[in-house]
Amino acid sequence: MNIVILGAGQVGSSVAESLVSEANEITIVDADTQRLARLQERLDLRTVAGNAALPSILERAGLADADLLIAVTQSDQTNLCACRTAATLFRTPTKIARLRSSDYTRYPQLLEPKNFAVDFSICPEQIVTDYIVKLMEFPEALQVLEFADGLVGLVAVRAIPGGSLVGRPVSDLREHIPHVDVRIAAIYRRDQAIVPDGDTLIEAGDEVFFLAATRDSRQIIGELRRRDRPTRRILIAGGGNIGERVALASEGRYQVKVIEVNEARAQYLGSTLKHSLVLAGDAADENLLDAEGIEDMDLFLALTNDDENNIMSALLAKRLGARRVLALINRRIYADLLQADRIDIAISPAQISIGSLLAHVRRGDVAAVHSLRRGAAEALELVVHGDIATCKVVGRRIEQLDLPHGVTVGAIVRGPEPGPGESDRRQVLIAHHDTMIESGDHVILFLISKELVPKVERYFQVGLGFF
Repeated sequence: MNIVILGAGQVGSSVAESLVSEANEITIVDADTQRLARLQERLDLRTVAGNAALPSILERAGLADADLLIAVTQSDQTNLCACRTAATLFRTPTKIARLRSSDYTRYPQLLEPKNFAVDFSICPEQIVTDYIVKLMEFPEALQVLEFADGLVGLVAVRAIPGGSLVGRPVSDLREHIPHVDVRIAAIYRRDQAIVPDGDTLIEAGDEVFFLAATRDSRQIIGELRRRDRPTRRILIAGGGNIGERVALASEGRYQVKVIEVNEARAQYLGSTLKHSLVLAGDAADENLLDAEGIEDMDLFLALTNDDENNIMSALLAKRLGARRVLALINRRIYADLLQADRIDIAISPAQISIGSLLAHVRRGDVAAVHSLRRGAAEALELVVHGDIATCKVVGRRIEQLDLPHGVTVGAIVRGPEPGPGESDRRQVLIAHHDTMIESGDHVILFLISKELVPKVERYFQVGLGFF
């Protein structure tokens, strides 16, 4: 595809890096020439320096020939203006806009073709918030992702000594929980991917990814590690956009404290958050953390805009007795160094939100994409079309599929999607060797390397005879 990306910040850079590796033609626009130069040094893409809201700059970026516009600058107004310009002057087929303000979700008519002409909108801050809130519900998990409107869960958990399955083969899982169907999609051992079979032994320290009906996830986690006590007390370091959203989403269910270094911002949060205690101070202040009972905290969240501050405050909180710590870390090298060492969970906001964009770039009918292990792996929800004559997967059992090594079919969701007000009656089928794929199925796959994506997309596409 020919893709124009507006904004070379964390989100735009991560999207560009992901899409360039898939042989797309990428042009990225930003006013910061130094940022563009750094990107061009390491990625095979074209850059244009200038104001992304100006028609002349968009014309120089080649928007007239683009298949897709991804407007992810820091400014909602710039992103909206660019989408309107792309529709009016260049007839760009698909336009995606990053909208940080929640105001626009209240007035969706503003995004319609006759107005700002935004085909899809994303809010990375809200995506990260939802991700963190889901982790609060599963305190033992490293990642909790959902497919098929929440019917299927992909959960990553670190196996620890004492878990029922640790030191035993994968096949024993069925004996331990015979009434629960689950597929272990991948195991990462010392950062090396293993595609497991029934004889694969689970070792302490393994990062285990499994797919199951969401309702069964908690029971499966219990087989890999002793269950932690529920999350009750949360301390949030940083009351910025994400910190505020997480506090608002959490304060009705948990005891929440927020530490914000900026006094004016702390006062604003104090008036906005009705059931949270807001403190003006430095989250890396040992005395402050001690005074606020850090040793009693079930979860410490370092959510400032500064990687170094997040790392230092999370390390300090862990040393002072916080049971579990999570840090937002944008720089991949930092996250790789710290994950599973002294910080329990290191997450990249850009990598979490990138899946919402990739779902609109992938070929074929892609319902959901999740970028995993900081962009190295990927999970896809593909909708199957065609018939046995026009599609290589329809009417075939899992064992008959000619998928590349490293691709695991984890689950299938079957049945018509519910209409407004209807209950969801779709069936979740965990994939086994004899499971048959039908047209209309939502097939959920785990790919240990994102380099496998183009092969999988081609394999699931319908032939021209279908049309």
